[in-house]
Amino acid sequence: MELHILEHSLKVASIEKEGIQICTHGLIKLAFLASKTRCKFFSLTETPEDYTIIVDEEGFKELPESEHISVADATWLALNVVSGGGNASNSQPIGVTKIAKSVIAPLADHNISVFMLSTYQTDFILVRERDLPMVMHTLSSEFTLLRVINGETVAAHNLGVTNGFVKPKLVPRPIIHPLSSPSNMFCVTSLDPDTLPSVATLLMDVMFYSGGLKDTGASGEDSSHIRFFSFSLIEGYISLVMDEQTTQRFPNNVLFTSASGELWKMVRIGGQPLGFDECGIVAQISEPLATADIPAYYISTFKFDHALVRDDALYHVFSKVSKLGKHFKHYYTVSGNDTPSS
Repeated sequence: MELHILEHSLKVASIEKEGIQICTHGLIKLAFLASKTRCKFFSLTETPEDYTIIVDEEGFKELPESEHISVADATWLALNVVSGGGNASNSQPIGVTKIAKSVIAPLADHNISVFMLSTYQTDFILVRERDLPMVMHTLSSEFTLLRVINGETVAAHNLGVTNGFVKPKLVPRPIIHPLSSPSNMFCVTSLDPDTLPSVATLLMDVMFYSGGLKDTGASGEDSSHIRFFSFSLIEGYISLVMDEQTTQRFPNNVLFTSASGELWKMVRIGGQPLGFDECGIVAQISEPLATADIPAYYISTFKFDHALVRDDALYHVFSKVSKLGKHFKHYYTVSGNDTPSS
């Protein structure tokens, strides 16, 4: 298989809910008027805590300076596994569990932190730019390494990590963060960019006006139902992750769906904000899923991580991962009930 190192230099940032209004103009331009910008990589994910944006340097220029925006202290590069060649964005999705043992685990073993973004089309593994030499050295035995430069895919040159490289001793990775599962079901979908103008008003409402602050503490709300919406526009391809109720607001035949019409349950990782320096968080979750051959999407955000698995696999997920964390106290929450893991 090929591992493509995309040419985008990326910023990862958080926008506080209270500050979203001052950023709305720039975000709308990035999402709906991309032809008016030089941005090629843009993703916006809303969680109960904040908005996470992943955007290239050109797109970042569209955002105002604000005390409500926190930027991760690194430049990130996106990696993409391509099976059988072809363009990264129109290849068949590999799935985070399919690359758990070949990409995610080796990087964790070498103390390389990753930030994941699964989309409808494919999976992006974000690594710090300064870690790229070690990333390439770690993965060169498993993959043909290619870099995308000015839109052309060329062979990636070794960046000089050769001497003094010691293969790390592999050790089990305990699950050290609590897991929870909200009650809502989620859909991973897309739409034709040509139809974007026809649903732009609806999407703006979903992204900026339907949820947010007024959801917090709303009376009569299902306490285990969370706000989560993700929009990505990457090299012309649109990906959407939203709950089942939100999909019902869209006109018929606008959203792409799989033949099975699959809905996904979410597993949220983290009780406190995870930060960016800890290594192995994605591996802790994805390796047991890979062993059990359970498909999953995975979306990292500024404060927490999120895995999406089939509803019928949810109990199996908690069963598998909790065995790796038997020396740590864990819980999972299903439909509002805290249940100790076994």
